[in-house]
Amino acid sequence: MDIDRIDHLVLTVTDVERTVDWYARVLGMTPVTFRGGRRALAFGRQKLNLHAAGHEFEPKAARPIPGSVDLCLVSGLPLDEVRAHLDALGVQVEQGPIARTGATGPITSVYVRDPDANLIEISTYDDEVGGDEVGGDEVGPAAGAG
Repeated sequence: MDIDRIDHLVLTVTDVERTVDWYARVLGMTPVTFRGGRRALAFGRQKLNLHAAGHEFEPKAARPIPGSVDLCLVSGLPLDEVRAHLDALGVQVEQGPIARTGATGPITSVYVRDPDANLIEISTYDDEVGGDEVGGDEVGPAAGAG
């Protein structure tokens, strides 16, 4: 087996339309409606499928609950532009910028919360900033940043 990438993840949310609005407005994702009115958010070659809490589609995770996701997203913009955008929208940055280790190398990240309090890490790859000296729980070159 040769896994290439993640196609989609499912977020269980309390309010699908509020989530669609936030991810489109704050992160620039594209809202998608498919099969019977189901909602998703597209970005790059991936998407986030949205399930309303208590009305999830089968099959589903064993314990789907809003606010249980810690997700790292890579931005094509420099972090100072990301920060300016977040500030303009009144989105509170919980932490950062801070050095971390991404899937393919060092990243610099800021952390925000979505409407369900999921932790959303917005990162840029930066060859000059290493991740191992911060957050010592990371192991190896492919360690997660969360």
